[in-house]
Amino acid sequence: MLLGVRHHGPGSARAVRAALDAARPQAVLVEGPPEADALLPLAADERMRPPVALLAHAVDDPGQAAFWPLAAFSPEWVAIRWALEHGVLVRFIDLPAANSLAMTQGNGEGHGDGGAEEDQGADGEEGAEGPAARAPIDPIGVLARTAGYDDPERWWEDVVEHRTRDGEAVDPRAPFAALAEAMTALREVYGDGGHPRDAVREAHMRIQLRKAGKEFGDDIAVVCGAWHVPALGARTTLTADRALLKGLPKVKAELTWVPWSHRRLARHSGYGAGIDSPGWYGHLFDAPDRPIERWMTKVAGLMRDEDRFVSSAHVIEAVRLAETLAAMRGRPLAGLGETTDAIRAVMCEGSDVPLALVQDRLIVGEALGEVPDTAPAVPLQRDLTRQQRTLRLRPETQERELELDLRKDNDAARSRLLHRLRVLAVGWGEPAAGRASTGTFRESWRLRWEPELYVQVAEAGTWGTTVLSAATAKAGAQAASATSLAEVTALAEQCLLAGLPDALPVVMRALADRAALDSDVGRLADALPALARTLRYGDVRSTDTAALAGVAAGLAERICVGLPPACTGLDADGAAELRGRVDAVHTAIGLLTGAAPAKPGPDTDTSTDTSTDADTETSTNTNADTSTNTNANADTSTHGNANADTDTDAGTGTGTGTNADTDPDGLRGRWTAVLHKLAARDTVAGVIRGRATRLLLDEGRLAEDDAARLMGLALSPGTPPADAAEWIEGFVGGAGGGMLLVHDERLLGLVDAWLTGVPADRFADVLPLLRRTFSAYEAGVRRTLGELVRRGPSAGGPAATGTGAGAAAPAPGFGPGLDEARADAVEPVLRLLLGLHNDPGPDGDARSGQAGRAANVEEPLGATG
Repeated sequence: MLLGVRHHGPGSARAVRAALDAARPQAVLVEGPPEADALLPLAADERMRPPVALLAHAVDDPGQAAFWPLAAFSPEWVAIRWALEHGVLVRFIDLPAANSLAMTQGNGEGHGDGGAEEDQGADGEEGAEGPAARAPIDPIGVLARTAGYDDPERWWEDVVEHRTRDGEAVDPRAPFAALAEAMTALREVYGDGGHPRDAVREAHMRIQLRKAGKEFGDDIAVVCGAWHVPALGARTTLTADRALLKGLPKVKAELTWVPWSHRRLARHSGYGAGIDSPGWYGHLFDAPDRPIERWMTKVAGLMRDEDRFVSSAHVIEAVRLAETLAAMRGRPLAGLGETTDAIRAVMCEGSDVPLALVQDRLIVGEALGEVPDTAPAVPLQRDLTRQQRTLRLRPETQERELELDLRKDNDAARSRLLHRLRVLAVGWGEPAAGRASTGTFRESWRLRWEPELYVQVAEAGTWGTTVLSAATAKAGAQAASATSLAEVTALAEQCLLAGLPDALPVVMRALADRAALDSDVGRLADALPALARTLRYGDVRSTDTAALAGVAAGLAERICVGLPPACTGLDADGAAELRGRVDAVHTAIGLLTGAAPAKPGPDTDTSTDTSTDADTETSTNTNADTSTNTNANADTSTHGNANADTDTDAGTGTGTGTNADTDPDGLRGRWTAVLHKLAARDTVAGVIRGRATRLLLDEGRLAEDDAARLMGLALSPGTPPADAAEWIEGFVGGAGGGMLLVHDERLLGLVDAWLTGVPADRFADVLPLLRRTFSAYEAGVRRTLGELVRRGPSAGGPAATGTGAGAAAPAPGFGPGLDEARADAVEPVLRLLLGLHNDPGPDGDARSGQAGRAANVEEPLGATG
């Protein structure tokens, strides 16, 4: 008895079950790899829950793998379960996986779906074969077009899935006979249909049929793709079939059961099965009666869970509309198209947005199968499964966010496991941007388990039998084969995050060797941030990072020496790339020194004496009212108008009141000196000079007057407009640049005066740079800048705060000083929001205005009663 089916078709599954119940065969033969016969008893285990798949992989190359997915509504799964429940022999009869894997590898295909998935193109679904001499045909599509249907899926539903309302035919074998007749006619016209490997597979299946016939006679049921039925029923000789199998390549293969998912069944490539609606098919198979009513009830439940108003009246109207559409379209029963149209019109009010939720959650579905522990698995997979249970990290197909607090033992162990899997290239979790936090004890992950990760685990199993040993071995091998310093530093960071103490010494030796031989400043700058982050993790992860500190300090010193020369003679692309590296090094040095950015105190007195002779000596003396004062002296010699040669002593500091204990090695001071060099040297690209100035200003290492002076020089009439635009991009580009202009009218005035003075014939040259710079600002910042410019900010220095006759007029757009009346109106609300006292004054009213401010001058902001 040949039962030709459509893989993963619920109608075919019901028909197979009915035919088996009627015929009661002594043996059931199923299309699939014979090596999996020993795994078939596991299908009866109560812990086995479809969808599942047979995984076959080459022992010597685990990445060479194939899957045979099976859902609860797959005819093959129904046949296997029926045979096990009735004590009937069940076997697989397709080409062995050892041959199919070797043939796939020989064809140069990376991953192939074998067996039940390899002939999908011949059964109406997308196949997994490589390019053929001619395009493979879609037999279901041919039959649908012959019947006058433009949609093969709709034709299949009408003639198979919906042939009777209860899904049962009068003669259980009738649909198989009709389908076999149709496939015979197609194969007479199309031959192998563009699937040349089918001849080999069908020859092997015929040989297996002959063997079973000798044991059980004709009392055998064969469940296979309908496309193969004519070939299996053809009269051929045993010699001819063996000749087709002679000389086939072969590899050593291992097979096991692995969980599968409906999402993977819905994919038309890779390891998918090409089913557009596995959730819908599963519902049709499981629903005992009234499938449309039950489906609409499911949809209503989903909508209610998502806080959408859906009542029983919606369900009733949706069912009526679906049935009406089916009648108008001449269909025996409402299908997925009719139910979807009804749901869109009635429950979604014509919107496709909530309908997308139905598509994702129900039509496709989120089902993930389960496999019992007794199923064979590589040792690495068993260790991973054990750790997943211990750490309560359940694999799920739905993507989810995971927040970890590394101060907790369980969360720290979870973090190490996920990082070790990343070392092994098992992409279960990816780091994600979590909630804002300045600490290093928080991690955010985005987790999603895909069935093909079992292949990645099998590949990683070549490195070791446990996750720890495998990650350690692979990290050591990667350190030995790394070709760049950045690769080794990134690997060192991974080893620390993953908790691989045995691999870290190997990586450190490779890092020291690479760092000593590499003289390229760009590569050194790329390597430093990873080292700085690695050192930062030492405290929270209780890891000894002392070995990394010396390497990191050496890299930072070499960068400080080599960066200024490397910043000269650059084109636009090179300057932009190096600007990013300057930012990264600046952040890294901040982490290495462990000091917070110093800011000038409120009583800081900054005096600048600048002369305009050809030889200029600029002396900046910053004295903070603290216990320790630091004097910063910079000697700048400028010759001519265009070229400047700045010589800054390596010990040049800044006037920020920072004591020596904050930076014992002086690394921050040396980096500050480098930034001063970059900011003042005309031969450095404008975008880098502007960025260095901005970094110094943000860190409090450059007085505001000096920043305004440098901007004035960069935007002077003698500077080419393109160079000036690059300087502006470096100075005010990126985060916070717009707010700097909003709150400093002098800098905004300088930019405005320069921009209005750009000649018309040169404006088009600087427009792209300006557009790129200012388009990065938030909409509110751009609007505020526009208002300020419209009201006419001037470049005449700080706004005057005096009100006397001799006081200078304030810059348009900026107030002359504190508007006390407006401040008094805001102060009560602000005090209420902050929870401050509103003590009644002498007249019984709450104190406000000058009296209130005077009374609370000693009260710290935010103090509460």
